[in-house]
Amino acid sequence: MQTLSASIPKFSRKLRLFSPLLVTIAALAHGADNNARPSFFDATDGQFDMSNMLLQHKGVLPVPDIITEPAIGYGFGLALLYFTVPPAAKPDNTSDGTNDDTQPHKIKPPNITGVGGFVTNTHSWAAGLLHFHTWDDDHIRYLGVLGKLDLNLNYYGPRGNANAYQLSGIGTIQQLLFRLSDSPWYVGPRYTFLDSTTRLGPAIPEGIHNFQRDLKVGKGGIVIDYDTRDNFFYPRSGTYAELEAELARGGLGSDRSFEMQAAKAYRWIELSSKWVLGLRADLGFSQGDIPFFAQPYVDLRGVSQAKFQDRRQITGELELRYYVTPRWSVLGFGGVGRAYGQLHTFSEAPTAFGFGTGFRYLIARKLGMTMGVDIAHGPGQNAFYIQVGSAWR
Repeated sequence: MQTLSASIPKFSRKLRLFSPLLVTIAALAHGADNNARPSFFDATDGQFDMSNMLLQHKGVLPVPDIITEPAIGYGFGLALLYFTVPPAAKPDNTSDGTNDDTQPHKIKPPNITGVGGFVTNTHSWAAGLLHFHTWDDDHIRYLGVLGKLDLNLNYYGPRGNANAYQLSGIGTIQQLLFRLSDSPWYVGPRYTFLDSTTRLGPAIPEGIHNFQRDLKVGKGGIVIDYDTRDNFFYPRSGTYAELEAELARGGLGSDRSFEMQAAKAYRWIELSSKWVLGLRADLGFSQGDIPFFAQPYVDLRGVSQAKFQDRRQITGELELRYYVTPRWSVLGFGGVGRAYGQLHTFSEAPTAFGFGTGFRYLIARKLGMTMGVDIAHGPGQNAFYIQVGSAWR
């Protein structure tokens, strides 16, 4: 309910090796019409680019993922993303997403339909569908997710020892936001539902209360967004902030009654034409009879998902990006966080940390979309992530 970089030349070779797969999928997507084959090189700079294939030839973007997430083990994932651009938000043919005279003030978000899944060596797997859509020149934003999961995870009690458990179920997220006039503010409802089955060992671990094997969680609430990003995928400037207030009740399909609040804010600052500083703050709070697996947790690259989990969490992260060329950027990042409230007080809670490096390539100029990888180190572990755009969601 809640992704390394040796050098740019090495990744460039990998990109060229990966290109035949992209070409094949594009051909399949638009019927392999030999008279209308898309160009995979941008006319503005001659570099590999998928903008025309994605926007004009109804191609799909394959996003492979080598999973090294400590929470679920090692494995492989694949997502297929299909993009369309609303008529009023169609980008021009000259912008390359860089800070120059041809850059539009803002690249508005495209419509995205995705399908994907993953499997790991711990027999964990998940599959899902996603759709993001905008109407009325980005005055209405819809997000819908439907997924099924079967995960083998660990719950870390007050002593920090791992207790294995299995979480399986099917769930959905439905969200509809409306812009307030022509301001950067959006507001609207969100509904989340999970029909879950949880399996623990013969003894219930310390810190888990009122355990139920079969549990339905239904939450409804309000979401407020503030969005001045110049780019939906990989911003160079602007702010994205979100406030959430949700409650779970029987009338919403939940077997438990509890409340959750969350606040997150991302700020990107252009220090110069080549340097961009990113700032992130993330807060989560919960009250009531909340299931142990649904509690807020620290989310950082290099930190095992849900290892640092409690009634509340607070996280901060910095990221510094450098543009080697208009298409290639390298970055370094680091962050800390704490989860506290029931298992620990704030002062007693262990500190989670994660830091690392990565890079991105501007793979679809007209969308401002990048792809790349990050590697991160956290408490006693390393992790590798394939990223589409920014790691901050």
